[in-house]
Amino acid sequence: MRSAKRNKGGAASVSRSKLSRGVQGRTNRTRALRRPFVAATFAMTVDGKITTRNFSPVDFTSREDRQHLFRQRALADAVLIGHSTLKRDDVRLGLPQADLRETRIKRGQTPYPIRVIVSNEGKIDSRLKIFQSDISPIIIFSTKRMPRKHQQALRQKATLQLSDAQHVDLAAMLRTLRDKYKIRTVACEGGPTLFRTLLERDLIDQLNLTIAPYMFGGANAPTLTGLSKEFLPASVHCSLIDMRVIDDECFLAYRIKYKRHRSAELRHPRRTG
Repeated sequence: MRSAKRNKGGAASVSRSKLSRGVQGRTNRTRALRRPFVAATFAMTVDGKITTRNFSPVDFTSREDRQHLFRQRALADAVLIGHSTLKRDDVRLGLPQADLRETRIKRGQTPYPIRVIVSNEGKIDSRLKIFQSDISPIIIFSTKRMPRKHQQALRQKATLQLSDAQHVDLAAMLRTLRDKYKIRTVACEGGPTLFRTLLERDLIDQLNLTIAPYMFGGANAPTLTGLSKEFLPASVHCSLIDMRVIDDECFLAYRIKYKRHRSAELRHPRRTG
């Protein structure tokens, strides 16, 4: 077990690199794939639950964790969220703190990150809070399964990227964000289904994980990778790059390393959509 040094603010930390540098860094891998660097941020209980069995919003983390989420969001050019999570939490995906916006401007970024929504069916309510603010552009990646009435309502508030497929091709989505919108870093804020799908396609580069001092229990409460009883296609190795302990919460950052044998990939090529 690593030893931890306590700083003046009472936080214990173990680190091999700065978290912000990890998110902002441009790895050879993401350059080669022509897609943005993707960092996901989640909070979970000690027993691995990210919400209750009803998927209802649960405020089980501290103010420090909420600030942590905003800081991760502020580092990115775009913030990504799945439709189910957006509908459940009804968030604007903004940056309440002026200092975070000012820091972004100094870095040459816009005050707020572009907001990106993913939905296979596209039945998105245009009355959600995210559509009631024009702080930054909204891009919706969906399919032509999106009902016409929803297309008409949403085109007034967002840019629609609709494909002919049954499901959004997440790899293609990220390439579009990179090539068309010049997005180099993406902050993924869930939910677990979107995270798992990105993970299965080798599209997550970093995981920022807060461990909160609670236990929920229950087989029907989702974990980080959702409710699926299926194993991931292959194990995913997480390399710890940062750790902080503040009061009873532990803030971890992992660089994701995918271990897949090339021969296995040739026998069982992965789908991308």
